Amino acid sequence: MADSSFDIVSKIDRQEVDNALGQTAREIATRFDFKGTNATIEWSGDQVIEISASADDRASAVLDVFKGKLVKRDVSLKVLDASEPRQSGQSSKITVTLKEGISSEDAKKISKLIRDEGPKGVKAQIQGDELRVSSKKRDDLQAIIALVKQQDYDFAVQFTNYR
Repeated sequence: MADSSFDIVSKIDRQEVDNALGQTAREIATRFDFKGTNATIEWSGDQVIEISASADDRASAVLDVFKGKLVKRDVSLKVLDASEPRQSGQSSKITVTLKEGISSEDAKKISKLIRDEGPKGVKAQIQGDELRVSSKKRDDLQAIIALVKQQDYDFAVQFTNYR
């Protein structure tokens, strides 16, 4: 029987992020507490979102609304890397970068965890910005998924290609 396997990845569902961004933009356009603050949220490149408002607290409030919309759409907040509010002329800006992919150090951490605490006979291979986990027994793979989910990493983790 061939080995069963799955991939551990850190990917962003860009469509869900785009939908959350659109919902946030509509909400700040209609909410009373954002009237007259020139609050905006928009894409600034492929992986960067720019938030601007007339004051630091209003820019932070837009970020909070955006985070709420992401949570409702099952997008992990660990993909966000938000800067502190900074003054730019008359407005305050926050730059939010979307983090995607597992770095090689993080992949090594997960691989070591699987080797040390996982069932015997489970192999983990680093393949670019993802990790392939394989084993003869599917039950062992289920145990690895449970083990990795218990850990608190500073990046979002998804499990794909389970076969």
